This record gives sequence, C-alpha cells and structure tokens, in this order.
Amino acid sequence: MRRSFGGREVVRDVSFSVEAGQVSCLLGPSGCGKSTTLRLVAGVDAQDAGAIRVDGAVVAGPGLHLPPERRGVGLVFQDFALFPHLTVAENVAFGLTGPRAERLRRVSALLERVHMQHHAQSYPYALSGGEQQRVALARALAPRPRILLMDEPFSGLDERLRDAIRDETLALLKDEGAAVLLVTHEPHEAMRMADQILLMRDGMIVQRGAPYNIYNAPVDRAAAAFFSDLNILRGTVQGALTETAFGSFLAPGHADGTEVEIVIRPQHLKLDFDRAGRGPAPTAAEGTAARGHVARARFLGRESLVEFTMEFDRSVLVASVPGVFLPTPGTPMWLMIRRDRCFVFAAASQG
Repeated sequence: MRRSFGGREVVRDVSFSVEAGQVSCLLGPSGCGKSTTLRLVAGVDAQDAGAIRVDGAVVAGPGLHLPPERRGVGLVFQDFALFPHLTVAENVAFGLTGPRAERLRRVSALLERVHMQHHAQSYPYALSGGEQQRVALARALAPRPRILLMDEPFSGLDERLRDAIRDETLALLKDEGAAVLLVTHEPHEAMRMADQILLMRDGMIVQRGAPYNIYNAPVDRAAAAFFSDLNILRGTVQGALTETAFGSFLAPGHADGTEVEIVIRPQHLKLDFDRAGRGPAPTAAEGTAARGHVARARFLGRESLVEFTMEFDRSVLVASVPGVFLPTPGTPMWLMIRRDRCFVFAAASQG
C-alpha cells in the first residue's frame, strides 16, 4: 500500500501479513512511516493505493473503505484515550454487545487478568500511567478483535515499570490469541515482544524476520546500527579478501576494488592485556590482534564500555565487557575480532 501527504510519499509499497497469536512489530525511527501504516490498517486514514485484508476479506481498496468499527480491530494508543467520565469497568465494557451477564463476565475476567479488579469503580484520573495502560489494553481486547493495533503503548510509562508491564501485556496477548501489530521506535521493546520484526526506513520495509535473524543478519549497516553501537573498519577488496590491521576478512559477493566496511558490535571484541609491553601481536582463531590504548572506561551497571585509541591509525574502537572492567587510561591492550560476528557491507558511498 501507499500513502502520500503534500506530495511526499510517506508509505511506499508496504506489504506484510500479521498472523493470529503472534506479535508483529513495525520498528523504525521517528518519521519513517510506521504510525501512518498503523492508521491505514486501522481505517483511521485511507491509503492512496493497495488493499488491506482482514481474514482474507478486503476492508480497504479501490472504492472501499470500511471504518475502524467494522474492521474487527482493537486500538491502543500512546495516550490510552480512556473515557474520563466512565469508570474502569465502564471503559472496558464500552463497545461490548450481547447479554448483560455475559458482558459483565468478560469485563470481570479481563480486569482480573490485568490486576485491576479492585479499581473497577475508579475513574481514569485516579489511576497511574501503568494502571491506565492496563485498562486501555483490557478495553481493546474486550470485544475479541481479530487484530489488535498498538501505537507506542508503553512510551509514556516510567522506565522502571516498562519491562514488567510489557511482559504482562505479552502474556495476555498470547492467551487471547489475537493478531497484534505493535509500533515502536525502541529496538529493545521489539526484541522483547515481537515474533516478527518489520524494520522500516523512509516509508519502506527494508527487512523482516524473527528478532534473532534481524539482529544477527542485518541487511545493511543502517539496519545493524539501529540495534546497537558499531565499530567500523574500512578496506578494499582484493581476491575476495579485505586486509586490515586485524588480518584478512572474507568479503564474498564484493568485486575487487570495492571499498567495504567491516562492522563489529562492541560486545564481540575480545580483549587481552599486553603484558609484554610491546611484544608481537598474538594470533588465535579470531585472527591477528591489534594494539590499542585505553582512552576511557565507564561502568554502566550490567556492563562496562571501554574506548581504545588504536595504534595502527589512531581510530577509536569501543568494547563492551560484562560486569565491572575499568582499566586505567593509557593501559595498552590487544584487541581481537570474532570473525563469526562480523558483517561486511559495501561502503555507504557505493550503496
């Protein structure tokens, strides 16, 4: 599907499917088109081209645009959008049809699942942000929607609460079995919640797959950088190899003379003290070591980040080490790179 605003195409040739019982995550930076895509699926906005189907039935296409209430979708937005004049129970019951006893049972069951049964007669203003999020989720799930659409639903929560509420939400979503489309700009959130990640950039889906595959087989440098900091080595391909201060790297698929970037995440640098002062570089399965000097070390709680100024070109490489590791600035150390954790991409100027 496609959507343009003011002559600028903000959603371009986007096509994907969301399966029942699974969480699919539209992940990308602000302004990449993910929230617009969600609004098109919801029926809040209309696409310029393409079709949207729910359970195989077209709900939007040429000459057809069903409103949200006829698409069988549930919506959870950033601000939760609870009705301030209704109690918690009345908010959850809003939109339910059928016998009163059945509606009350459904409301009671959902409030218990989200641990809000004791607040059934409270009003939204009396609730914390986390409590409002739970009520909004229960309200969206109450009519048993075929697809649940969630737009940055955790962004307004206190950081200390987010992981717990995400886990509670994920458990409830799995139990309900709805197809879920979640929009977020946070890689950690997508990795924690999604069965499928749809990575967006400039209005397009540039990569899709399970979190493990997206993280460990990024389609390009930008995709890799979206999930973590990166170290970059540059070189030129000759005979399918690129020579660096760390030894030779395979560069399959790149023609001789191609400028490439060898990408390595900080946690995949291996460190060793240079106990011999200026002894020869050690070699191992990881290849040749290169010497650097500690420029700065910082403890971040679960890990330490150590920045090195490398001798071979005065560049800066960053290593991540579990726990507390704070070597003194100026300390010489050997760095080695795990070959199985490297990515080789054509340099940006060459595409």
